Amino acid sequence: MAVGGTKVNPKKFHKNQIPLYLYLVPIAIFMGAPIVYIINHAFKPMDELFAFPPRFFVSHPSLENFRNLFQTTADSSIPISRYIFNSLIVTLGVVFLSIVISTMAGFALSKMNFKLKGPVFEVNNIALMFVATAVTIPRYLTINALGILDTYLAHILPLIAMPVCLFLIKQFIDGVPNSLIEAAQLEGASAFTIYRKIIIPLTKPAIATGAILAFQSVWTNVETSNLFTSSEGIRTLPFYMNTLTSVGTVQGQGMAAAAALIMFVPNLLLFIVMQSSVMNTMAYSGIK
Repeated sequence: MAVGGTKVNPKKFHKNQIPLYLYLVPIAIFMGAPIVYIINHAFKPMDELFAFPPRFFVSHPSLENFRNLFQTTADSSIPISRYIFNSLIVTLGVVFLSIVISTMAGFALSKMNFKLKGPVFEVNNIALMFVATAVTIPRYLTINALGILDTYLAHILPLIAMPVCLFLIKQFIDGVPNSLIEAAQLEGASAFTIYRKIIIPLTKPAIATGAILAFQSVWTNVETSNLFTSSEGIRTLPFYMNTLTSVGTVQGQGMAAAAALIMFVPNLLLFIVMQSSVMNTMAYSGIK
């Protein structure tokens, strides 16, 4: 496409793109600075951790913080592998169940007709305004009434309902042609068959985005371990890392920096792998 003989979006660099770069590059630097800082901070030796004025970049990278962290975990009464196992069970459970619930609910709210369909979706939208802290007491009362305190379900149940995940997936399903679903119904396909063979394949970008959101919400979550469990053997890796790094010693601050990087890397890698799906979902959900 050209305007006045000049391409609006040329494939190669053009001088007309300079204002765009002048706008985007500072934003990219600003957004990427925390990531660079976390990585540098984890490799700072003790003298650089407490240097004044604080240094953004590490001058003499060291693995001292990681050695201290792993040494402390080795001396623990419960091996770190147990906490990792608990985190994997909880994370996989939350991601799978939240995706199943969000896709099924999104399909029903988007393509099925039933009473109170509008109010139900509005309730989900209202839930977007509530932070986890606001519903801590109701969550505890519910978990206690169900009798699942100190179990894996106490970790999983409070986290599987994700209003933002349902909203994105429902908006994405709205774009699936009704004619496609009607054709499947004429062929005798049931609602579950339509969900499994049409909705799921066509909403993979939204599902990938929902999986990332679910993973991020549970991977670093310490609330369930703090409030809903009392047995050390059932708690998760983020809680264990917090207990190691919460001590107010110099060594504790170094371990906190190393633990922060360890907990951050899986989130970063998952987003890098699925970033195209995330961008497609955000763009598609906004065009309504």
